[in-house]
Amino acid sequence: MIISKTPLRMSFVGGGTDIPVTYRKHGGAVLSTAIDKYIYVTVNKRFDDTYRISYSRTEEVPTIEAVQHPLARAALAMTNCHGGLEVTSIADIPARGTGLGSSSSFVVGMLHALHAYAGRYVSAGRLAQEACEIEINRCGEPIGKQDQYAAAFGGFNVIRFHPDESVDIEPVMAPAGVIDRLQTQLLTFYTGATRSASDLLARQNRDVADSAAKQATLRRMASLVDESRVAVQAGDLETFGALLHENWLLKASLTAGITNPKIDQWYASARGAGAYGGKLLGAGDGGFLLVQAPQDRHEAVCRALNELRLVPFRFERSGSQIIFYH
Repeated sequence: MIISKTPLRMSFVGGGTDIPVTYRKHGGAVLSTAIDKYIYVTVNKRFDDTYRISYSRTEEVPTIEAVQHPLARAALAMTNCHGGLEVTSIADIPARGTGLGSSSSFVVGMLHALHAYAGRYVSAGRLAQEACEIEINRCGEPIGKQDQYAAAFGGFNVIRFHPDESVDIEPVMAPAGVIDRLQTQLLTFYTGATRSASDLLARQNRDVADSAAKQATLRRMASLVDESRVAVQAGDLETFGALLHENWLLKASLTAGITNPKIDQWYASARGAGAYGGKLLGAGDGGFLLVQAPQDRHEAVCRALNELRLVPFRFERSGSQIIFYH
């Protein structure tokens, strides 16, 4: 039996610049971190040659080609794992539509477990590349590359996307205590709403492709990445929060459906209670609302958002890991 443990992620600025319509022309960048919420994937040999795949539903099928879950089917085919397997997945957070990159973490974790089952060591870079190949090219999801790399590498990073399809991971180095202080300022609330990131991103891709102004907006969002890193390295977390706020305003202008009146009301209430800035995690229109505020304003922010569920997170340094091999 093999068990992999793969983190989810939260992104701060630059989200949306990791899609091909943007980075193939101008490059892209995001500032993101892995978090201490995980997807676990187990792989075990079956007695016979059939496949049992368990996620939000359970499939028992005779061949890989008969697996209905497109990501699982593609991962099994890519790793050439034949001969009968049982694959299960469980998640610490609702698996889809919450803005934490769960689909990509699932693919990275499944690939990691399947490669380990076959006796192969694979690097974080290869896991991320293969996950992108599965989601974007083989399954046709209109998504970007940031989630796969965040899940595979872990840590608090600037991730750069180049027109030649190469990706660079740049860990953010800051004075002792600064990143811990940033963690203590962050509040994350579950809105209770989930949505299809694919639908939102497909619409955004179409809108951006047809608009020079929106392409300029995405270039500005990419430039916020280095400004945000400089703010963290200087220990200037108030400026970091202001850049987070600017990024949210820019993202909300890209296409219809990224936000809605209820989300705008929650965000305005948090800002009114003393938050520096914030954003919806993921493509938008639901999932988790991230807010940054000085600690002495946390009580006021929580009162202002008392209809939402507060979910504590911590940053995670490690990426996908094999935690059991027998």
